[in-house]
Amino acid sequence: MRIEILRRDRGSDVCYLQVFEYTPEDERETIASMLDHLNGQEELKDIEGNSARKITYKKSCLQKKCGACAMLANGRPALACASKLCDLEEPIRLEPFKKFPVVEDLCVDRSIMKENLRQMKAWFEDEALVSEKRNAVSYESSRCLQCGCCLEVCPNFMIGSSFFGMAGAMPFSRILNEMNKEELKEARKTYNTRVFEGCGKSLSCRDVCPAKIKIGDMLVNSNAIAVWKRYIKD
Repeated sequence: MRIEILRRDRGSDVCYLQVFEYTPEDERETIASMLDHLNGQEELKDIEGNSARKITYKKSCLQKKCGACAMLANGRPALACASKLCDLEEPIRLEPFKKFPVVEDLCVDRSIMKENLRQMKAWFEDEALVSEKRNAVSYESSRCLQCGCCLEVCPNFMIGSSFFGMAGAMPFSRILNEMNKEELKEARKTYNTRVFEGCGKSLSCRDVCPAKIKIGDMLVNSNAIAVWKRYIKD
């Protein structure tokens, strides 16, 4: 298989394409396992026989639970651990996300997502409301991996803008869902500024979400609470 990787050395602003040849050992092999096999070679060489340094990419659980290995595979946001080589057309082109600063190779700095959640105060100061009717929405929103795939394809998200995208909206939807009416007063302002006013409702985020979160349903629920002030009754 022909593997094209857009690379960037740490501390450099120059990108370059490096091509590798790879033969999968198993039809179920993923991008992550392929990268690990390439990096595991005693001496990594590109398709022209030139020596190459190890390929940098971020990983953690490799079980589609953490979102750390997100990257562009043939131009589409995906998790390296969940993307099988056999499902991709050749040549397979791997690139870092374009909406975030590149650290090195396929690794980007996504700390803006954590900072945005901090600004939204996406946590509980007191005990949360608990009811059977709220459980489904709370569980669905809690499945967000914070991988950044949704932000990569969002036409409205840019680092530094007031719109925080679905990576901010999904965790905050749980907060809205479990707040009492008094706590909602300030939270509604935050939601309107950081989510509702900036979202164009294209839902391109829904199509690339690795967790398959029902983003449309979550937005309807959050909009009802924060915008239309129709609070879910127990």
